[in-house]
Amino acid sequence: MAETESSTRSQLKPFDQEAQPKGDSKQGGWITLPFIAGSMLAMGLAINGTTTNLQIYLIKEYNVESIDAAQIANIVRGSLNLVPVAGAILSDSYFGCFPVILAGAAINVLSFVLFTLSAALPSLRPPHCPSPSAACHHGTPGQLAVLYCAVFLLAIGTGGTRFTMATMGADQFSSSTDQDTFFNWYFVFLYASFVLGHTAIVYIQDGVSWALGFGVCLAATAFSFVMLLMGARYYRMPAPKGGPYSELARVVVASLRKGLINEGAPGHAQYYVGDDAVADSASDRAPSKRLRFLNRAALITASENSVETSGLRRASGWRLSRVQQVEDLKSLLAVFPLWSSGIVVAMSIGVMIGMNILQALAMDRFIGHRFKIPAGSIGVCSLLAFIAITPVLDRVVFPLWCRIAGMPPSALQRVGIGYVLNIAGMVVAALVERRRLSIVHVLHGANEGAGWVTPMSVMWLIIPLGTIGIGEALHLPGNMAFYYLEFPKTLRSLATAMAPLHIAMGFYLSTAFIDVVRRVTAWLPGNINQGRLDNVYWTLAVAVTINFGYFLLCASRYKYQNQSTTMAM
Repeated sequence: MAETESSTRSQLKPFDQEAQPKGDSKQGGWITLPFIAGSMLAMGLAINGTTTNLQIYLIKEYNVESIDAAQIANIVRGSLNLVPVAGAILSDSYFGCFPVILAGAAINVLSFVLFTLSAALPSLRPPHCPSPSAACHHGTPGQLAVLYCAVFLLAIGTGGTRFTMATMGADQFSSSTDQDTFFNWYFVFLYASFVLGHTAIVYIQDGVSWALGFGVCLAATAFSFVMLLMGARYYRMPAPKGGPYSELARVVVASLRKGLINEGAPGHAQYYVGDDAVADSASDRAPSKRLRFLNRAALITASENSVETSGLRRASGWRLSRVQQVEDLKSLLAVFPLWSSGIVVAMSIGVMIGMNILQALAMDRFIGHRFKIPAGSIGVCSLLAFIAITPVLDRVVFPLWCRIAGMPPSALQRVGIGYVLNIAGMVVAALVERRRLSIVHVLHGANEGAGWVTPMSVMWLIIPLGTIGIGEALHLPGNMAFYYLEFPKTLRSLATAMAPLHIAMGFYLSTAFIDVVRRVTAWLPGNINQGRLDNVYWTLAVAVTINFGYFLLCASRYKYQNQSTTMAM
């Protein structure tokens, strides 16, 4: 796993205006950060507070069984990370980032109108049931329609905002150093909003009033919409490049149509460069040798060569692609093996998020004699670890690394270290759960279900969650910087959506994983005190360890597209 980046590792810097994009001193640069950050904070606390507490909302207000609620919540989390891909496509191809973000923010406001109504009007919820069971009434089709419509709109709105905003923020800067710095700040503000959502919003919803909690979320999303509008005159808004995805599809079609054509002897084949220009296979403008099958898309055949040179432009399209289009598709395909290694990591985190809430419900959550930590807030530990460690990494660890190694850690090196910490987090989670179950068995013997709350402090969960959070501070920004650097410029919105895409796949896979575990083992019964959740964590530890080996193999074989990077492994 290795590379050397020409630009030095960026430091978290003050919000100044020294890094204005060249060519326009009035637009772009750090002056845009307060508007972007303010919008992110408000929108993030509303969205994350709601999705974090959705599992508890389903259990307490809709009488859904605990494991089923965890499954539903993971599907929703996966959807919220999958839809941004559609937002990226719309941004890259048709509208640009800002209109997509603004539309997403408006849809989020409408979503929280429905959430607030579902909590405020008793007719939109089933009758309250103290302990969810088969005897409890579940939601009617009409009640569930309102809830799922709110969730659907939330996913659509999040798809247009959360990670498209990362692309718009990076577009405000011309230098890769400032872009890398922005990504660090982006995750700091994003995770700060997550902390507020996990704590303040969850506490209001669970401890005061669900209607008030959703009302606060509604006000926050409205504020986010206003902040976006206030900063509009400062934003740098590059025009969309057209339809890059259709161009990539044309490369595939053209290469398949010419699949049986021989490229000929070296130096004799000619390739279409664009603007009626051609290059032979010996030229430095010819397509690269990797994934050579795709080179046929730019190959000028005898029939195409028989027309006048100006006819090449007319022949281009679904039969003839430009060399740059071929190389863009190659760079996209080359990243996918490394991207896929993040799916298993995201799966393990998805399982832990759902199970940690159930663990918290079965543990002592009191601090002192009066304050009781909401179960949905326990995940804040990983977010706080992320926020706390990021400045330490940028100001202490990475400069020290550079002083010792002579170069800053590469994006993939950061990702690899983050994956190692993910493995450690799964191991620690298994050990903590083993201790919790041992206390249950000592106190209750064979009748483990007799006591739902274990006299073991919920603070024990800080250790695995903190470890996972530190790992995320390395592999999430590292992945996003890697994709943004390696993807074609026309696909920058897709580049920032790649990280949430493997998170989405991971959450969906976590749902399938839990379902398989429930079918083939007795590890996850309705009452986790009667199960073996520690074995689930051990299984995940093995899976992410194997996945890390796969990541090392992919990283060692990867050849960088960006000319400012070289292999160093």
